[in-house]
Amino acid sequence: EILMHLVRRSHQSNFIGKVKEALNTVKGGFAYLLMTEKQLIAALDPNGFRPLSIGKMKNGAWVVSSETCAFEVIGAEWIRDVKPGELIVIDDSGITYHQYTTDTQLAICSIEYVYFARPDSTIYGVNVHPARKEMGKMLAQEFRREADRVVGVPNSSLSAAMGFAEESGLPNEMGLVKNQYTQRTFIQPTRDLREQGVRMKLSAVSGVVKGKRVVMVDDSIVRGTTSRRIVSLLREAGATEVHVAIGSPELKYPCFYGIDIQTRRELISANHTVEEVCDIIGADSLTYLSLDAMIDAIGLETDAPKGGLCVAYFDGEYPTPLYDYEDEYLRSLEEQTSFYIEKVK
Repeated sequence: EILMHLVRRSHQSNFIGKVKEALNTVKGGFAYLLMTEKQLIAALDPNGFRPLSIGKMKNGAWVVSSETCAFEVIGAEWIRDVKPGELIVIDDSGITYHQYTTDTQLAICSIEYVYFARPDSTIYGVNVHPARKEMGKMLAQEFRREADRVVGVPNSSLSAAMGFAEESGLPNEMGLVKNQYTQRTFIQPTRDLREQGVRMKLSAVSGVVKGKRVVMVDDSIVRGTTSRRIVSLLREAGATEVHVAIGSPELKYPCFYGIDIQTRRELISANHTVEEVCDIIGADSLTYLSLDAMIDAIGLETDAPKGGLCVAYFDGEYPTPLYDYEDEYLRSLEEQTSFYIEKVK
């Protein structure tokens, strides 16, 4: 809606020129898809924060999707990814590629590989399942506890659990069963809805975990609601120990590029040490994958900073200016610093 207002206000002579000018005005992360009576137009932000790919049907029709797995469903062939700062125009004559800005870099959201994308999708040449599996292997190398078996939290953590089990030599068991008809919990707007979502979403398999020291592999900890409930489920099912292993680093900073993580106040790792988070979620131990290991596990073939990833969630180093959000963000950092100073007094 904002983009169309900018297009309307442009003084360029043709529609594509107007769209290019409008895109150069918009800041932040976006993957736009515009349709006119005769054209399909796709555009990606200059940092490539979100995945966007082009495919082609057997009948010659062109398709655009945020995930490559969609192409297989409709029988389309993947052609290539949309590049940062690129504008794609599809019409009766075929497809044309335009670069609306040359001030670009690759900083794809790392959480796409960790959590959001389907395991059968490929993003910038890296398939999600092997990447998550490699994260699990590296997580096992950094894990320092004795355990009996590995249990992955379905569905986004199952690949990492496979890798963890392979590397550690522990059996990988289905200790948690998911109700497939519930929404993802961390994107629910309130704590009550998130806790209700966890209760409806998962059940523990007592026959798998009873009397066992369990490594619970999950992709991330955002607010702690899900982790606390799952640890409780495993204990209620008879697990003697629950060691939580997270296939990403501590999530400490908000997202300003389209994900519903708006402030540091709602992030449990921004307000507590690893030991405190472990105590809050009721685990026997808590291990996070290191940032360098996550970047290496994803393994994008690029010389861009941070391995071509946006890892601002984890280190607070944003690849773009924060514009209108900057003052509020800096105030939150000052409040956080004061909080820690008071905490250690």
